[in-house]
Amino acid sequence: MKGQTDTKPIFPDLDNIRQQFPLLARSVHGHPLVYLDNAATTQKPLSVIESVDRYYREQNANVHRAAHFLSACTTHAFEAARETARHFINARFAEEVIWTRGATEAINLVANSWGRSQLKEGDEIVLSRLEHHANIVPWQLLAETTGAIIKVIELDESGNLDLQQYQRLLSQKTRLVAITHISNAIGTISPVKAIIELAHNAGALVLVDGSQAVAHQEVDVQALDADFYVFSGHKVYGPTGIGILYGRRELMESMPPWQGGGEMIERVSFSGTRFNSLPFKFEAGTPNIAGAIGLGKALEFLAGIDFAAVNAHESQLRSLVEEGLTQINGIRLIGLAEQKAPVVSFVSSEHHNQDIGLMLDQQGIAVRTGHHCAMPLMESLKLNGTVRASFALYNTIDEARAFVDAMEKLHHSPLYNAHPEANSDKGDESGNTRAVITEATDLPEIFRHQAPGLVTITARLNGLSGWQERYRQIMLMGKELPVLSGEWKGDDARLHGCESSVWLHYHYDDETMRLYFIADSDARVIRGLIAIVLAVFSGKTPEEIEREDIEDWFRELDLFNHLSPSRGNGLKAIVREIQAIAHRYW
Repeated sequence: MKGQTDTKPIFPDLDNIRQQFPLLARSVHGHPLVYLDNAATTQKPLSVIESVDRYYREQNANVHRAAHFLSACTTHAFEAARETARHFINARFAEEVIWTRGATEAINLVANSWGRSQLKEGDEIVLSRLEHHANIVPWQLLAETTGAIIKVIELDESGNLDLQQYQRLLSQKTRLVAITHISNAIGTISPVKAIIELAHNAGALVLVDGSQAVAHQEVDVQALDADFYVFSGHKVYGPTGIGILYGRRELMESMPPWQGGGEMIERVSFSGTRFNSLPFKFEAGTPNIAGAIGLGKALEFLAGIDFAAVNAHESQLRSLVEEGLTQINGIRLIGLAEQKAPVVSFVSSEHHNQDIGLMLDQQGIAVRTGHHCAMPLMESLKLNGTVRASFALYNTIDEARAFVDAMEKLHHSPLYNAHPEANSDKGDESGNTRAVITEATDLPEIFRHQAPGLVTITARLNGLSGWQERYRQIMLMGKELPVLSGEWKGDDARLHGCESSVWLHYHYDDETMRLYFIADSDARVIRGLIAIVLAVFSGKTPEEIEREDIEDWFRELDLFNHLSPSRGNGLKAIVREIQAIAHRYW
C-alpha cells in the first residue's frame, strides 16, 4: 500500500492498552478481528467489565435512603462515578451531571423540560446539516407542539459548517442552537466554541451533542461555556444504556421535571408534590447503577491516557487510510473538512455499500454502512449512504493497512466482478440456469423468467465452505436474476425496511391460482439472496406461501453466517411483503 503518511508508531503504550480490551483478541470468520466501527460503539476495557461484574456479584443494592451496608457501598460508588464525570468534563458542580440512558434521552430531557416550558410560536431553533437524528427529531417534535421554527446551518463542499450562513441565521428570535461537536457520519469537528460565543451574543442557549467527541479529545464545558452538553457512555468505552446530561446549575434549577416517580421527589401528597433538588429532580426511578459505575471506570481509564498522544495516533490512522483509499479507482472520500475526527466515510462506484460491508466482515473487518442516522446530511450529499471506518485509541497501523489492502483486493479481484447489468441470455460460468415458467399461459412475459430453482441453488451451494466460493455463487445467482427496467423501479414498488433499494412486483394467475414474483436490488449480494427468496415463494399458491419458512431454507443452505442483522431485516421485509400479498388471495 502506497502513501505518504509516516507509519512509525507514535503511541508507544498501544500493546498494553490493547491487552486491556479482551474482545479485541477474538477472531471473526477465521480472521483476527479488525474493529473499525467505533463511532457506533467502542469496546470495553477490563476495568469497566470488572466493575459491572463486581457490582452485581458483591454489592448489588439500590442507591440512596436505605440504611444497610450494601446500599451505602453502592451509593458511594454511584456518586463517586458522578464526581468522576464532573471532573472529566470540568463541570463546576456534581449536581450539574445528570445520569440518563444516553445522549438521546439527554436531548429529549432538555427538549421536554426546558423547551416545552420556554418556547412559544415563532421562536427559532438552529440545528446543523451534520446532526444525528437524535439531535433533530426531538426538536421537530418540540416545534410541532410549540410552534417554534427550525433553521439549518449548511455545509461547504468539504463538509465544513458554513459559519457565515450561521451568523445570518441568528436573530432575536433564536432561542436555542443544538449542534454536534463531531459528525458521526463524516467526522467533521464543529468549531463549537465559536458557535457558542455567537449564539450567546444573540441571546440564545446552546446544547452540544458530544457523543463523538469525548473519546477523542479533552472536553471542558466551562471553557466552551456550553449551556448543555450530552454524551453516551458506550461511545467512550463505557457500558450501554447510560449517558450524561451536563447543564448549567442555574438553568437546570429553573427547569421543571420531565419524568415523575421515585427519587425525583422530596414530598408527595394528594394535595401536591414538592420536587427534589438537583441532580435527583431529573433522575426519576431506579437508575442504571451498574452503568453509572461502569461509565465512571471508563472515564477513569481515559483520564489516565495522554489525549495529545491519542489524538496524534488516531489522526495518523485516519490519514493512512484516506491516502490508501484515494489510490483505489472507484472510491470517493466523503467529508474532507479542515478539522476531522478519526472517521473515514466513502462510497464506491464499483460496489454497493452493503456489499462492501458484508465482504469486509467475512475478512474479520467490522465497518458500518448506511445513512448512519444522518439522512438529512446524506440527502444534501445526494447519497443513500456511505461506508464508514471509524478508529479508536486501540486500533493499530497494521489494522489500518489490512483494511486498505482488503479494499484494494475487493476492487481488483475478479471474484466480485459480477455486475447485474451484465446479464445475458448467453451462457456463463454459472450455467445461467434461469427458470422459465410455461404452465401459466396468461403470465406476463417479465414474470416468465425466474431465478434458478431451489434444486439448482442447493446443488451449487452444498459443499462450498470458503466464504469466497459462497459469495461468488451468491453473486452469480444475483447476476442471473432478471434486471428490472426503470419503469419497474418506482417508489410504489420499493420496499421499506431494507438497507439497500429493493423493488418487488407480483402477478396472480387466475388459471393456476398461483402467485409469481419478480424483484431487484441495487446491491449485488442482496440480488443473490433475493434469488433464493423467489425460488422459495414464486409460482406457489397463497396457502403454500403461508406455510413456507424462509429461515429453514437459509439454515439448510448454511447462509445464516452470511447475513448481517441489517441484511436479515431487509430479507424479512421482502418475505413479509410476499406473505402479506399471499394473504390477500387466501
